[in-house]
Amino acid sequence: MTGTSAMAGASVLHGRIAVVTGAARGLGAAVARALAARGARVALLGLEEEELARVAASLPAGSAVYRQVDVTDDGGMAAAAEWVGHRLGTPSVVVANAGVAEAGPFQRCDPQLWRRIVEVNLIGGAITARAFLPALLDTRGYHLQIASSAALAPAPLLSAYCASKSGVEAFAHVLRAEVGPRGVGVGIAYLSWAETGMTEEADAHGALRRIKAGMPWPASRLYPVGPVADRLVSGIERRSTHVYGQAWLRAVAAVRPLLPGLVALQSRLGGADGRLEDIEATGLLGAGGRAATRPAGSRTSGQ
Repeated sequence: MTGTSAMAGASVLHGRIAVVTGAARGLGAAVARALAARGARVALLGLEEEELARVAASLPAGSAVYRQVDVTDDGGMAAAAEWVGHRLGTPSVVVANAGVAEAGPFQRCDPQLWRRIVEVNLIGGAITARAFLPALLDTRGYHLQIASSAALAPAPLLSAYCASKSGVEAFAHVLRAEVGPRGVGVGIAYLSWAETGMTEEADAHGALRRIKAGMPWPASRLYPVGPVADRLVSGIERRSTHVYGQAWLRAVAAVRPLLPGLVALQSRLGGADGRLEDIEATGLLGAGGRAATRPAGSRTSGQ
Protein backbone atom coordinates (compact mmCIF):
# COMPACT_ATOMS: atom_id res chain seq x y z
CA MET A 1 0.00 0.00 0.00
CA THR A 2 1.30 3.46 -0.79
CA GLY A 3 1.12 6.44 1.53
CA THR A 4 -2.27 7.34 2.94
CA SER A 5 -2.47 10.82 1.46
CA ALA A 6 -1.47 9.68 -2.03
CA MET A 7 -3.83 6.75 -1.93
CA ALA A 8 -6.72 8.89 -0.68
CA GLY A 9 -6.15 11.51 -3.36
CA ALA A 10 -6.15 8.92 -6.14
CA SER A 11 -9.01 6.74 -5.00
CA VAL A 12 -12.61 6.98 -6.15
CA LEU A 13 -13.46 6.20 -2.51
CA HIS A 14 -12.11 9.52 -1.27
CA GLY A 15 -14.90 11.32 0.61
CA ARG A 16 -17.28 8.38 0.29
CA ILE A 17 -19.08 6.82 3.25
CA ALA A 18 -18.64 3.09 3.83
CA VAL A 19 -20.13 0.61 6.27
CA VAL A 20 -18.30 -2.51 7.43
CA THR A 21 -19.93 -5.21 9.56
CA GLY A 22 -17.86 -7.51 11.74
CA ALA A 23 -15.41 -4.61 11.98
CA ALA A 24 -14.08 -5.24 15.49
CA ARG A 25 -11.36 -7.66 14.46
CA GLY A 26 -9.60 -9.52 11.70
CA LEU A 27 -10.65 -8.96 8.12
CA GLY A 28 -13.37 -6.42 8.96
CA ALA A 29 -10.93 -4.21 10.86
CA ALA A 30 -8.36 -4.55 8.07
CA VAL A 31 -10.93 -3.61 5.40
CA ALA A 32 -11.95 -0.58 7.47
CA ARG A 33 -8.31 0.53 7.65
CA ALA A 34 -7.85 0.06 3.90
CA LEU A 35 -11.00 2.06 3.18
CA ALA A 36 -9.91 4.87 5.49
CA ALA A 37 -6.47 4.88 3.86
CA ARG A 38 -8.21 5.64 0.57
CA GLY A 39 -10.02 8.59 2.10
CA ALA A 40 -13.37 7.00 2.94
CA ARG A 41 -15.27 7.72 6.15
CA VAL A 42 -16.19 4.43 7.76
CA ALA A 43 -18.97 3.21 10.05
CA LEU A 44 -17.79 0.20 12.05
CA LEU A 45 -20.52 -2.23 13.11
CA GLY A 46 -20.08 -5.28 15.31
CA LEU A 47 -20.67 -6.97 18.64
CA GLU A 48 -17.55 -6.01 20.59
CA GLU A 49 -17.82 -2.36 21.56
CA GLU A 50 -14.37 -2.02 23.12
CA GLU A 51 -12.70 -3.56 20.07
CA LEU A 52 -14.73 -1.36 17.73
CA ALA A 53 -13.57 1.68 19.70
CA ARG A 54 -9.97 0.50 19.42
CA VAL A 55 -10.23 0.10 15.64
CA ALA A 56 -11.91 3.50 15.28
CA ALA A 57 -9.15 5.13 17.33
CA SER A 58 -6.52 3.62 15.00
CA LEU A 59 -8.02 5.35 11.95
CA PRO A 60 -7.38 8.96 10.91
CA ALA A 61 -9.12 11.45 13.18
CA GLY A 62 -12.71 12.06 12.19
CA SER A 63 -12.80 9.21 9.67
CA ALA A 64 -14.70 6.58 11.68
CA VAL A 65 -17.66 6.05 13.97
CA TYR A 66 -18.69 2.76 15.55
CA ARG A 67 -21.83 1.10 16.85
CA GLN A 68 -22.44 -2.15 18.69
CA VAL A 69 -25.12 -4.18 16.93
CA ASP A 70 -25.94 -7.78 16.07
CA VAL A 71 -26.35 -8.29 12.31
CA THR A 72 -29.10 -10.85 12.96
CA ASP A 73 -31.25 -8.22 14.70
CA ASP A 74 -33.55 -6.67 12.09
CA GLY A 75 -34.58 -3.75 14.26
CA GLY A 76 -31.06 -3.13 15.49
CA MET A 77 -29.64 -3.05 11.98
CA ALA A 78 -32.42 -0.75 10.74
CA ALA A 79 -31.62 1.60 13.62
CA ALA A 80 -27.91 1.35 12.82
CA ALA A 81 -28.56 2.34 9.20
CA GLU A 82 -30.51 5.39 10.35
CA TRP A 83 -27.75 6.23 12.84
CA VAL A 84 -25.05 6.04 10.15
CA GLY A 85 -27.07 8.43 8.02
CA HIS A 86 -27.29 10.94 10.87
CA ARG A 87 -23.63 10.63 11.90
CA LEU A 88 -21.86 10.44 8.54
CA GLY A 89 -24.36 10.83 5.73
CA THR A 90 -25.71 8.41 3.15
CA PRO A 91 -23.36 5.45 2.62
CA SER A 92 -22.43 4.36 -0.89
CA VAL A 93 -20.37 1.29 0.09
CA VAL A 94 -21.46 -1.58 2.33
CA VAL A 95 -19.22 -4.53 3.19
CA ALA A 96 -21.21 -7.42 4.68
CA ASN A 97 -18.30 -9.10 6.44
CA ALA A 98 -19.67 -10.34 9.78
CA GLY A 99 -19.19 -14.10 10.01
CA VAL A 100 -18.49 -16.96 12.40
CA ALA A 101 -17.38 -20.56 12.01
CA GLU A 102 -17.17 -23.87 13.84
CA ALA A 103 -15.18 -26.91 12.76
CA GLY A 104 -16.19 -30.47 13.51
CA PRO A 105 -18.18 -33.45 12.22
CA PHE A 106 -21.78 -32.51 11.47
CA GLN A 107 -23.11 -35.06 13.96
CA ARG A 108 -20.96 -33.66 16.76
CA CYS A 109 -21.75 -29.98 16.19
CA ASP A 110 -24.12 -28.37 18.67
CA PRO A 111 -27.40 -27.78 16.76
CA GLN A 112 -27.82 -24.33 18.27
CA LEU A 113 -24.32 -23.25 17.23
CA TRP A 114 -24.87 -24.72 13.76
CA ARG A 115 -28.02 -22.61 13.48
CA ARG A 116 -26.19 -19.54 14.83
CA ILE A 117 -23.53 -19.79 12.12
CA VAL A 118 -26.19 -19.78 9.43
CA GLU A 119 -28.01 -16.91 11.16
CA VAL A 120 -24.91 -14.71 11.36
CA ASN A 121 -23.34 -15.53 8.01
CA LEU A 122 -26.39 -15.88 5.76
CA ILE A 123 -29.33 -14.19 7.45
CA GLY A 124 -27.07 -11.47 8.86
CA GLY A 125 -25.79 -10.74 5.38
CA ALA A 126 -29.32 -10.42 4.06
CA ILE A 127 -30.39 -8.21 6.98
CA THR A 128 -27.38 -5.99 6.32
CA ALA A 129 -28.38 -5.63 2.68
CA ARG A 130 -32.00 -4.90 3.59
CA ALA A 131 -31.03 -2.24 6.14
CA PHE A 132 -28.69 -0.33 3.81
CA LEU A 133 -30.29 -0.93 0.42
CA PRO A 134 -32.29 2.34 0.47
CA ALA A 135 -29.02 4.23 0.91
CA LEU A 136 -27.30 2.26 -1.85
CA LEU A 137 -30.21 2.88 -4.21
CA ASP A 138 -30.03 6.57 -3.41
CA THR A 139 -26.27 6.74 -4.06
CA ARG A 140 -26.12 4.10 -6.82
CA GLY A 141 -23.62 2.46 -4.54
CA TYR A 142 -21.90 -0.88 -4.12
CA HIS A 143 -22.54 -3.83 -1.79
CA LEU A 144 -19.76 -6.36 -1.20
CA GLN A 145 -20.80 -9.68 0.33
CA ILE A 146 -17.92 -11.58 1.91
CA ALA A 147 -18.21 -15.25 0.94
CA SER A 148 -15.33 -17.74 1.06
CA SER A 149 -13.53 -20.44 -0.85
CA ALA A 150 -16.04 -22.59 1.07
CA ALA A 151 -18.65 -21.34 -1.42
CA LEU A 152 -16.55 -22.75 -4.27
CA ALA A 153 -15.75 -26.20 -2.86
CA PRO A 154 -17.10 -28.36 -0.02
CA ALA A 155 -14.87 -28.64 3.04
CA PRO A 156 -15.56 -31.64 5.29
CA LEU A 157 -15.87 -30.61 8.96
CA LEU A 158 -17.20 -27.16 8.01
CA SER A 159 -20.80 -28.02 7.19
CA ALA A 160 -22.51 -24.91 8.59
CA TYR A 161 -19.83 -22.58 7.28
CA CYS A 162 -19.96 -24.06 3.77
CA ALA A 163 -23.76 -24.01 3.73
CA SER A 164 -23.92 -20.40 4.88
CA LYS A 165 -21.21 -19.13 2.53
CA SER A 166 -22.79 -20.92 -0.43
CA GLY A 167 -26.04 -19.29 0.63
CA VAL A 168 -24.65 -15.76 0.73
CA GLU A 169 -23.09 -16.28 -2.70
CA ALA A 170 -26.48 -17.26 -4.13
CA PHE A 171 -28.17 -14.38 -2.31
CA ALA A 172 -25.68 -11.87 -3.73
CA HIS A 173 -26.24 -13.18 -7.27
CA VAL A 174 -30.00 -12.69 -6.87
CA LEU A 175 -29.58 -9.27 -5.29
CA ARG A 176 -27.37 -8.17 -8.20
CA ALA A 177 -30.00 -9.21 -10.73
CA GLU A 178 -32.69 -7.29 -8.85
CA VAL A 179 -30.90 -4.04 -8.05
CA GLY A 180 -28.26 -3.89 -10.79
CA PRO A 181 -30.70 -2.30 -13.26
CA ARG A 182 -31.26 0.42 -10.63
CA GLY A 183 -27.57 1.30 -10.50
CA VAL A 184 -26.41 -0.67 -7.47
CA GLY A 185 -23.34 -2.87 -7.86
CA VAL A 186 -23.16 -6.15 -5.95
CA GLY A 187 -19.93 -8.07 -5.55
CA ILE A 188 -18.96 -11.36 -3.95
CA ALA A 189 -15.59 -11.81 -2.23
CA TYR A 190 -13.90 -15.21 -2.15
CA LEU A 191 -11.18 -15.79 0.43
CA SER A 192 -8.91 -18.57 1.52
CA TRP A 193 -7.35 -18.82 5.00
CA ALA A 194 -6.35 -15.39 6.29
CA GLU A 195 -4.62 -14.66 9.58
CA THR A 196 -7.64 -13.77 11.71
CA GLY A 197 -8.87 -14.75 15.15
CA MET A 198 -10.69 -17.74 13.69
CA THR A 199 -7.70 -19.20 11.86
CA GLU A 200 -5.14 -18.38 14.55
CA GLU A 201 -6.67 -21.18 16.63
CA ALA A 202 -6.03 -23.78 13.91
CA ASP A 203 -3.24 -25.58 15.75
CA ALA A 204 -5.29 -25.82 18.95
CA HIS A 205 -8.11 -27.93 17.49
CA GLY A 206 -7.93 -31.36 15.94
CA ALA A 207 -10.76 -30.54 13.54
CA LEU A 208 -8.94 -27.53 12.10
CA ARG A 209 -5.64 -29.40 11.88
CA ARG A 210 -7.49 -32.13 9.98
CA ILE A 211 -9.01 -29.63 7.55
CA LYS A 212 -5.68 -27.95 6.79
CA ALA A 213 -3.90 -31.30 6.43
CA GLY A 214 -6.40 -32.33 3.77
CA MET A 215 -5.92 -29.19 1.68
CA PRO A 216 -3.27 -28.89 -1.03
CA TRP A 217 -0.95 -25.90 -1.23
CA PRO A 218 -1.73 -23.01 -1.61
CA ALA A 219 -5.14 -23.60 0.00
CA SER A 220 -3.49 -24.80 3.22
CA ARG A 221 -1.44 -21.63 3.63
CA LEU A 222 -2.34 -18.78 6.01
CA TYR A 223 -2.29 -15.34 4.33
CA PRO A 224 -1.62 -11.98 6.04
CA VAL A 225 -4.89 -10.15 6.42
CA GLY A 226 -3.63 -6.73 5.27
CA PRO A 227 -2.91 -7.63 1.63
CA VAL A 228 -6.20 -9.56 1.47
CA ALA A 229 -8.07 -6.46 2.65
CA ASP A 230 -6.24 -4.33 0.07
CA ARG A 231 -7.38 -6.68 -2.71
CA LEU A 232 -10.97 -6.45 -1.49
CA VAL A 233 -10.91 -2.66 -1.38
CA SER A 234 -9.38 -2.54 -4.85
CA GLY A 235 -12.37 -4.64 -5.94
CA ILE A 236 -14.69 -2.13 -4.28
CA GLU A 237 -13.02 0.69 -6.21
CA ARG A 238 -13.68 -1.21 -9.46
CA ARG A 239 -17.21 -2.24 -8.39
CA SER A 240 -16.17 -5.79 -9.26
CA THR A 241 -18.72 -8.59 -9.55
CA HIS A 242 -16.21 -11.11 -8.18
CA VAL A 243 -13.33 -10.22 -5.88
CA TYR A 244 -10.63 -12.75 -5.01
CA GLY A 245 -8.67 -12.33 -1.79
CA GLN A 246 -5.95 -14.56 -3.25
CA ALA A 247 -5.25 -14.52 -6.99
CA TRP A 248 -5.19 -18.32 -7.34
CA LEU A 249 -8.86 -18.53 -6.34
CA ARG A 250 -9.76 -17.40 -9.87
CA ALA A 251 -8.52 -20.76 -11.12
CA VAL A 252 -10.48 -22.58 -8.42
CA ALA A 253 -13.64 -20.77 -9.50
CA ALA A 254 -13.04 -21.85 -13.09
CA VAL A 255 -13.08 -25.57 -12.18
CA ARG A 256 -15.65 -25.46 -9.38
CA PRO A 257 -18.05 -28.00 -11.01
CA LEU A 258 -15.33 -30.65 -10.57
CA LEU A 259 -14.56 -29.93 -6.93
CA PRO A 260 -17.38 -31.74 -5.07
CA GLY A 261 -16.49 -34.99 -6.82
CA LEU A 262 -12.79 -34.53 -6.14
CA VAL A 263 -13.42 -33.86 -2.46
CA ALA A 264 -15.64 -36.92 -2.20
CA LEU A 265 -12.98 -39.03 -3.92
CA GLN A 266 -10.32 -37.78 -1.53
CA SER A 267 -12.56 -38.71 1.39
CA ARG A 268 -13.03 -42.24 0.07
CA LEU A 269 -9.28 -42.60 -0.43
CA GLY A 270 -8.57 -41.69 3.16
CA GLY A 271 -8.64 -37.91 3.37
CA ALA A 272 -11.62 -38.16 5.73
CA ASP A 273 -11.79 -41.73 7.00
CA GLY A 274 -14.13 -43.38 9.47
CA ARG A 275 -12.42 -41.82 12.50
CA LEU A 276 -14.11 -38.46 11.98
CA GLU A 277 -16.48 -39.25 14.82
CA ASP A 278 -13.51 -39.09 17.20
CA ILE A 279 -12.91 -35.41 16.42
CA GLU A 280 -14.43 -32.90 18.80
CA ALA A 281 -16.28 -29.87 17.46
CA THR A 282 -14.50 -26.61 18.19
CA GLY A 283 -17.37 -24.34 19.13
CA LEU A 284 -17.43 -20.91 17.52
CA LEU A 285 -13.87 -19.96 16.70
CA GLY A 286 -11.97 -16.91 17.87
CA ALA A 287 -12.86 -14.13 20.26
CA GLY A 288 -15.30 -12.72 17.73
CA GLY A 289 -17.01 -16.10 17.46
CA ARG A 290 -17.31 -16.37 21.22
CA ALA A 291 -18.87 -12.90 21.29
CA ALA A 292 -21.48 -14.14 18.80
CA THR A 293 -22.33 -17.33 20.70
CA ARG A 294 -25.39 -15.66 22.17
CA PRO A 295 -27.58 -13.35 20.07
CA ALA A 296 -27.12 -9.73 21.08
CA GLY A 297 -30.82 -8.96 20.66
CA SER A 298 -31.51 -5.25 20.94
CA ARG A 299 -28.08 -4.46 22.44
CA THR A 300 -26.96 -1.42 20.48
CA SER A 301 -24.74 1.49 21.36
CA GLY A 302 -22.13 3.56 19.63
CA GLN A 303 -20.46 6.88 19.13
